Amino acid sequence: MERTERVVIGLGTVVMVLFFIAIFVLATGFGIDVPGCVTEMKPFERDTLFQTGDKRYELHVIARMWAYQMPPVEIPAGSVVDIYLTSGDVVHGFHIDYTNVNLMAVPGTVTYARARFPQPGEYPIICHEYCGIGHQQMMGVVRVVQP
Repeated sequence: MERTERVVIGLGTVVMVLFFIAIFVLATGFGIDVPGCVTEMKPFERDTLFQTGDKRYELHVIARMWAYQMPPVEIPAGSVVDIYLTSGDVVHGFHIDYTNVNLMAVPGTVTYARARFPQPGEYPIICHEYCGIGHQQMMGVVRVVQP
């Protein structure tokens, strides 16, 4: 093996190790939750928001053409929201700006993510998956207010 080959293989190995260390640090040090599919829960019939504890909420959302018909979401700053999402018709997207929530709404399945809202303000919700002619109107908002 020539010297150049050894240098390239060595640099590639170093970059790969740094990449995996960065992923590990981001996943453990910053508390990033990976969205998942909930297999033990059947798709629900209604959009609901209810409180499960002190500054803990659970939001069930059904994405439909071409709207999120969820109740108004207004929570105090510092709250944690467990989001369960399903679709009533076709594949939709669900992204909450300024958070790490980015889900796919697939008919017949329930996806899950946990969002933390430390600062007051409005967090827009958009559909990021083209779902038909009215896709651009598919929006919502989470309002975070001072406790």
